[in-house]
Amino acid sequence: MGQEMADPDEVRQEFDRFSLRSALRTPASAERAFAVFTGGLTDWWVREYTWSGPQALAELGVEPRPGGMLYEIGPYGFRSDWGRVLTWDPPRRLVFTWQIGPDRVPVPDPARASEVEVLFLPETPQRTRVEVEHRHFDRHGAAAEGYRAALTAGWHELLRRYLATLTRTAG
Repeated sequence: MGQEMADPDEVRQEFDRFSLRSALRTPASAERAFAVFTGGLTDWWVREYTWSGPQALAELGVEPRPGGMLYEIGPYGFRSDWGRVLTWDPPRRLVFTWQIGPDRVPVPDPARASEVEVLFLPETPQRTRVEVEHRHFDRHGAAAEGYRAALTAGWHELLRRYLATLTRTAG
């Protein structure tokens, strides 16, 4: 997604059959953009997108290491793992499996999971371009194209909220 972005507060998206690419510019250093993306999920993730739901969600997190889990903690300490960290390279790159199926059921087999790569590309000391690629939707089987279409809207909303969190807490 090397094209210029007209509006710095805009989330731009491109897709093909089995992948989605999103990009945005943030008012933050790469270090802060990475930290909020990985350490502040509870602040910007859409709570309705969780299994616990908005009222019962206690925490969203990423275990900060290769092999670490992306997880949700809900009512009574219930934990649900969403994926596994494949690459942890702060503040430049994060890659993780997306082990949630089109039917919102966990996908325990990583060979049947899609994958998300997030790049944090500094433009200035206080401005970072964030690129998110969600790829390998074909691993989700027959519902892959519909799932990619649904997550196109989902990632747009998530990244708008992420940008709003970074903007609100800038400084």
